[in-house]
Amino acid sequence: MKDEYDFSKAEQGKFYVPVEDIQLPIYLDKDVLNFLNKQRTSKGESLEVLVNDLLRKDIEIAQRFS
Repeated sequence: MKDEYDFSKAEQGKFYVPVEDIQLPIYLDKDVLNFLNKQRTSKGESLEVLVNDLLRKDIEIAQRFS
């Protein structure tokens, strides 16, 4: 390490991301991932789009019963 660093041209907050915007990774079990990948390729969608669509449908169903 250097004894001294020059921060005179530094930009404060350049890499700041609000906590609300941080997306945590979600890890799926292997069997679930395999099923979703098969569905995704047959529909031509991305995995993210497919999972979001399925979760939205589940939320809709859950809201009907609560």
